[in-house]
Order: sequence, then structure tokens, then C-alpha cells
Amino acid sequence: MKRLPASEEPIAKKYSGMIEEALEKKLGKGVAAGKTEAAKPRQQRPILSSNYIDFKRENLPRHLSFYEKLCNRAERILPIKPDAKKAAEIQEYISLCHLESTPAGAMSLAVIAAVVVTLLGGVLGFLVVKSMLVTAYALGMGLFTFAALIKAPEFLANNFRLAASNQMVQCIFYVATFMRHTSNLELAVRFSADRLTPPLALDLKKILWDVETGRYDTIKDSLDNYLETWRKWNLEFIESFHLIEGSLYEPSDERRLNMIDKSLDVMLQETYEKMLRYSHDLKSPVTMLYMLGIVLPVLGLVILPMAASFLTSDTPPMKLAFNIALLYNIILPLILFYMSKMVLSKRPTGYGEQDISEVNAGVRQLRNIILKFGGKTVIINPLWLTIGIMSFMILIGLVPVLLGAIIPDEVLLQERTFDQALGFKLLDYKQTGTGIIGPYGLVATVLSFFIPLGLGIGLGIYYRIRSRNVLKLSEEAKALEEEFSSALFQLGNRIGDGLPIEIAVGKVSEMMAGTKSGEFFGLVSQKIVRQGMPVEQAIFDPKRGALLEFPSPLIESSMKVLIESSRKGPMVASAAMINVSQYIKDIHRVDERVKDLMADIISDMKQQVGVLAPAIAGIVVGITSMIITIIGRLSEQLTAISEFSGSSSAAIPAGLLNLFGSGVPTYFFQIIIGLYIIEVTIILTILINGIENGSDKVAERFMLGSNLIKGTVIYGIVAFAITMLFNIIAASIIGGIAQPAV
Repeated sequence: MKRLPASEEPIAKKYSGMIEEALEKKLGKGVAAGKTEAAKPRQQRPILSSNYIDFKRENLPRHLSFYEKLCNRAERILPIKPDAKKAAEIQEYISLCHLESTPAGAMSLAVIAAVVVTLLGGVLGFLVVKSMLVTAYALGMGLFTFAALIKAPEFLANNFRLAASNQMVQCIFYVATFMRHTSNLELAVRFSADRLTPPLALDLKKILWDVETGRYDTIKDSLDNYLETWRKWNLEFIESFHLIEGSLYEPSDERRLNMIDKSLDVMLQETYEKMLRYSHDLKSPVTMLYMLGIVLPVLGLVILPMAASFLTSDTPPMKLAFNIALLYNIILPLILFYMSKMVLSKRPTGYGEQDISEVNAGVRQLRNIILKFGGKTVIINPLWLTIGIMSFMILIGLVPVLLGAIIPDEVLLQERTFDQALGFKLLDYKQTGTGIIGPYGLVATVLSFFIPLGLGIGLGIYYRIRSRNVLKLSEEAKALEEEFSSALFQLGNRIGDGLPIEIAVGKVSEMMAGTKSGEFFGLVSQKIVRQGMPVEQAIFDPKRGALLEFPSPLIESSMKVLIESSRKGPMVASAAMINVSQYIKDIHRVDERVKDLMADIISDMKQQVGVLAPAIAGIVVGITSMIITIIGRLSEQLTAISEFSGSSSAAIPAGLLNLFGSGVPTYFFQIIIGLYIIEVTIILTILINGIENGSDKVAERFMLGSNLIKGTVIYGIVAFAITMLFNIIAASIIGGIAQPAV
């Protein structure tokens, strides 16, 4: 008797046991042994997919488990149940992302957090800062916290859905590929779950888990129940799986294969059509995001210095700076983040790349800094480099504030200018009615640039190092995938000609010489010929297999299909390889068409985030510095003229003299704007990657690193150049106005 493959033995045992139990129950006797005693009571089925719990614990994102714990704790402290309609809606989102919490927990957390934020903000505004505006901000932040946490299950579910949707084309590809040579739905789902990464792999494991634990009797029932959760978002995914299920009931092999091919075709065609509609609907929200995130805030920055100077005649400059920071560094980024998430939540199913560093331990170390000294390899986490760069540059930027805290007040106020012609000072602290305010000095402003530069460059280097080597490896694997369909077609033809797989692999490597596919099959052939490995070990060996140098889930799955189908004969293996090659061609054709749809919008957004926004913000900081310098000098000269005349009312109207305040120091104003540019860059970069690549974390990290470094450097250079130029011009003009000698 032919022995079943190891992966099929548990399935065979389970279903043979079910058949025997059903016959015993129907006939009332032991059928297998021919006994006459009554059938034994049904025993509990063994739980074969117990790895689902461990799989979930290891792969569920930490922020989800943290939110889950907060909800459960909040429900124990103050249980608040939402109405039935809202509870059903929240429960749907909770179930989608596999959270072990309840709608009451989500509502309790939202209420408790909103109350805490409002009370803390109110105490800070009323007692510490003594500003009713801050108290109003606290109330607004409390309401925002409640709304955000009530929406949190939806946000988490949308993130989960976006990541899962990116894998749906691959899921159908794996299931259809397996079903072509083995018409077993449970094995096909398991094959797909093993090839995919979370979150969709988590869903597929849950489908198998529900069958093994007896929640559903068959894989079809469990799968149909799961597919209903996608009815609002991905009908094509449901239709494709139903076509695959229908192929199980087709009497002829030709009709069965046609239905399987149709399932992938439906998935790809609907993906393209949905992306086409999405790209058309994307222009309006993207324009709105650009206006609210870049244009309007920057226009506000142009007017803000003048308004700040007038307002600080009655309002302390630091209080005004605090309010500006609340607006630009907290409120506007939160609004922008919410709007970007709304745009991404409408993104349909796509074709995305998997993070191979999450599933391949050998690739994971490429996310670190690898140094080699005399044959020894040293691995350094880039986090330490980032902390060092950020700490050093931020410390330089804080020098003016630290000096202001250390140096006595009378010495600060008597600081002399280091440039007698233009009147520049290093720190330039001023005495006002509310105390000593500063630093206003040009050198202090220049040093403040190190704070956003340190944060932006530090974060950029971290993301760049974490993704650079992995992305390079992914691009090599992707280049291999693009030509792999031709190699598989050649391999299928060679096997169909009667050549054994061991020889066919070598023939394909010779025909594809000079390509990545040729290198892969050449490496497999070398391991077979020189090291005496069987084909399966030459490809999949965890220590010496060829896949270690070509880590691609698509290539791995294709080779797995080759091994499985070869057990059923060379003709089955040949047909499987030819059909897999056609599947890969279809997937990449649709993927390229989808990228063409997004090209115009994505290219414009990349230019805005990487170049235009930092450059415009840098110009605004330079103009702001000039305006504050001019207004400060005018205020000083008006005061000097009034003192020289002996009576301010006789020489200068009191209203004009009190018109100007000290203004917000450019030092703090620049830091606020620099941080805002970093926040906008991060939010819009995540949006761009989400639109273009879906939930591709490797591409997102690399894009974040590139945009943060480039944008921050452009902002720093432009802001420094404009600040120096405009301050020199302003100082020379103001200095030309002769001050009266006392």
C-alpha cells in the first residue's frame, strides 16, 4: 500500500475516524471489526491544530495585545455597555482582528481615558500654565480621545484588513496552485497558511482550528463562515473561494481545472477594476490632505509671526509658543493622521510584498549593522546609533537654553554683541514684564536647527539601516520572480519530455544562464550533483538549501508544488509547473497595471513630501526670523527714542509704543516648525506607501528613512540660508537708523 505524505496523514486519520464513527452510529455496531455490540460513545476529537494559539500569541502585533489588555482592565474598573447596534458593530471589528475583548471593554476604555485626559489637561491649564485656552484644549483633547478610542476597534480592524487584503491574491494563488494537483481543500488551506505571513495566515490557521476543535464539522463550513466577514469589503475574495469549493464537485477533471483557473482570474480582474475606481476617487482626498497638511499651515506660519508679535504685548511669549506647539505638533498631526487613515481604509484588495525578515531568521539579522573585524562578525542594533546621533545633536541644540539656565540673569541681560556692525548676539535674552525671555540671538536660532536635524536624521538612519539590506534582498528576489515564470515554463517542458527533475533542473540553469533564475536552478543543481542531496533537501534544507539565498515565498511555494506534484508522476509535475508559470505572469501583469494607475498621484505626493514641504517650511522659518528681528529692533529703538526725549507721550504715542511685544523667540518657533515637518513627513510617507504598496513594512521603513533624511536636510539647509541672509539684510537696514546717544 502506498504511504501517504506526512502532511496528509493527520487528515486521513481524522476523516477515516469520522467515517467509522458515522457508520457505527448508523448501523449500531462495530463495522470495521464486524462486532455486534452497540456502538461506543463518540470520543472527543484530538486537537491537531493546537499551534494556532501559539501562532496567534507570537504573531499578533504587540499594540493589539496591549489594547486588548487595556480594554479588559477598563471593563473590570468601570463596565459600560454600548447600545445593541453599536455593540454589534464593535464586536465585528474585534472579531476581525482576533482580539479577546468585548464591546463593553472598548466603551469603558474610551470613557475612562477621556475623563483622565480632560482632568489632567484642565489641571495643567488652570493651575500650572494658568491659561483658559489650554483648558479649552484639554476639553477638546478629552472629546477627541473619546472619539478616537471608540473608533479604535475600527482603526485596528481596517489596519488588519488592509494587511490581509494585500495577501489575498497570493492566498488564492497558493490555494489554486495546490488544488490543481491535489483536490483537497483542507490541505490547500493549510498549504496557503504555511506560505503566508500574518495577518491572513492567522485567519487561515483559525479556519483549521475551528474544524479541529469541533466548532465546525467540515472545512467548507468553517471557511464559509470566515468568508462572510469579508462580504462588505472583498466580494471577489469570497467569489474566488466559492469557485474553488465548487471545483470539488465537478465530475470531469477539465471542468475542475477551469473553475480553479477562473478563481484566480476573478480575483485579479476585480482587483484591477477596484484599483481603477480607487485611483479616480483618490485625487480629491489627497488634494484635501495636501491643503490641510502643508499649504494652509504654511500660509498660517507666514502670518503667525506678525500676529505673535502683536499678541505678546499682553500675552507672555512662552505661553503663546506653548499654544502654537499644541496646534502644530499635536492637533494638526492628529487630524492629518485621522484623514490619512480614512483614505487608506478605502483601499481595495491589492498585491503586496511580504516582509521576509519576519519569517526568515537568517534574513532578520540584515536589519542590523554588520561589521567584520579580522574574520569576526559584530552585529550592532541601529537603535544605539540612532540614540547616539539624536542625543549629541539635540544636546548641541539645547546649549542656548542650558546657558540661560546656568548664567545669572544680570549677566545674561548685559550680554554684548559679537558683531558690532550688525548687532548680533549669541543668546540675546530680554527683560519683560513677565520675566526674562529668550533666546532671541541669531546664533541661538542657528543652534536650534540641530534639534529637528537630530530627530529627523536619527530616525531616518534607523529606518534606512533596518530596511536597506532586507529591501535589497527583496528586490533581488522580486527580480527573480519576474523572470521565474519563464524558468518554470522551461522546467515544465523538460519534465514533460521525460527528463528526471534532477537533470531537468540542470538543463534549465544552462538555458537561463546569466539570469537570477539560472543562478537559482544552478545552485540547486550543484547541491544535487556535488553534495549528493535529493531535490527536496537541495531546495528546502534549513541550513544549506538554495532558498536561503533566494528568500521568496512565491518561489518557495512553486518549488513545494513541484515536489508535491512530482509524487504523482512527471506529467502531473510538468502540467503543474506550466500552470504556475502562467499564474505568476497573470499576477505580475495586473500588479504592473495597478502601479501605472497610481503613478501620477504617488509621484506628485513624493515630491511634495520629500522636497516642497521642507523647502517651503525652511523659507517660512527664515522669514519669521527676519520679522521677529525687525519688530524686536523697532521696539528697542522706539523705547530708546522715548527715553531720550524724556517723555514718551510727548514724542511717541503710547499706543504705538505698546503696539509691539517681544514676540515668540525664533529659537522655539523654529523647533515647533521643524518637529511639524518631521511629523508631516512620517504621516504622509505612511500614506504614500499604503496607497502604493499596501501593508509593505519593508518598503515603508525604507521610504521613511529616505524621506526623513532628505526632507530634514533640505529643511535645515534652506532654513539656515534664508535665516542668515534675511537677518543680515534686516540688521543692516535697522542698523542704518541712527539711535540717539544718551
